[in-house]
Amino acid sequence: MAGKAVGDRPHKKDPGPHQNDGVDYVPAKAPVLLGHHFASIAGAGPITGPIAAAIFGWVPVLLWIIVGSIFFGGLQDFGSLFASVRHDGKSIGEIIEANMGKTGKKLFGAFAWLTLLLVIAAFTNIVANTFAAVPAAASASMMFIVLAVVFGFAVYRKGVPLGIGTVIGVVLLFTCVALGNMFPLALSRNTWIGILLVYIFVASVTPVWILLQPRDYLNSFLLYAMIIGAVLGLLIARPAMVAPAFTTFKVGSQWLFPMLFVTVACGAISGFHSLVGSGTTSKQLDKESDAKLVGYGGMLIEGVLATIAIITAAYIGADKFAELSANGGPTNVFSDGIGNFMTSFGIPFGIGKAFVALAVSAFALTSLDTGTRLGRFIFQEFFEDVTKEKQNPLANRYVSTLLTVVLGGWLALGSWSRIWPVFGPPTSFLQASRCCP
Repeated sequence: MAGKAVGDRPHKKDPGPHQNDGVDYVPAKAPVLLGHHFASIAGAGPITGPIAAAIFGWVPVLLWIIVGSIFFGGLQDFGSLFASVRHDGKSIGEIIEANMGKTGKKLFGAFAWLTLLLVIAAFTNIVANTFAAVPAAASASMMFIVLAVVFGFAVYRKGVPLGIGTVIGVVLLFTCVALGNMFPLALSRNTWIGILLVYIFVASVTPVWILLQPRDYLNSFLLYAMIIGAVLGLLIARPAMVAPAFTTFKVGSQWLFPMLFVTVACGAISGFHSLVGSGTTSKQLDKESDAKLVGYGGMLIEGVLATIAIITAAYIGADKFAELSANGGPTNVFSDGIGNFMTSFGIPFGIGKAFVALAVSAFALTSLDTGTRLGRFIFQEFFEDVTKEKQNPLANRYVSTLLTVVLGGWLALGSWSRIWPVFGPPTSFLQASRCCP
């Protein structure tokens, strides 16, 4: 994929413009697609992972983030996006079939879909718990959705220039944040789970230009603002690293290798990114040369976010780290840290911390609806047979989405947390990370 192989192909159109079906294949300008891709891959992973892994010391975590994001994660994300583009925007499963055969596709498809069900269950719980605990974040997020629909309709159907639409959209985005604090929407956790399941069904089957693409693009400005505020605060405050640079190779029964690399996935290298790159992102690529900015660039930005996350854990003392972790986990550590950093240039601590918590919840919701759409793609492709004129009903986008949402919701209301340790750090390890880093 090096050299002249990567770039524009004047003799062959890219998946977005070539297959524009108005639903999944919708070309987007590079800044819009970068916003969608970054918002989709970020979620809460690059925040919770580094903070949980701080139990080994901040230096191993920081080194893995830097090396991983530059030499592993960035290349993987760019490579999966580029490979999908060269296979007409198909997902990893279809690429496997083209190069390894149908059996490989079926095995991968089954594994990826089942994993995405677990992701849907986990993020549904994360978002529902956040909305129940912070009603202001819930009302702001609901207004974001309405704003995204209006933005998409204005830009794609009424011809409003992207620059003008972005300025107005970002102003209205932060207006939604203010209105959310003024009019909090207080509902129970289970009520929010039901609402979220309905939302992700609609988000999965509607055209990307009307909801998914504009919402992720506008939401990305929340994260950009959060990162800029954190970096500016760090440059001004210059906090000292209080946590030990390195603790031990073994914590409890868990060794640094492989637990560091299992815990810090997003921010260094994550298989979920490949699903996003070869799923939703490749279908929206306007031209092949945008793949480097979107795929590799998006991973580098996530690496910056993960670096900020480990600093928020390393600059506080053991007692405060334990207290914040016990009352909200890594997200609370992160929000508190950035809230403190922002006070260095005049932002009140309460406002800064609330803004960060809202931004994190917005990105968890973004990962949730993107994960549902990816599940739909993989399920459709599993039963799709291009050689047959009449397709299996399970390949229908509404049927595949319904099954994905229903089973994901069943897990969300059931025992998803018992299965989660199979794919990530054991519960005992995460509990141990609440102790002194």
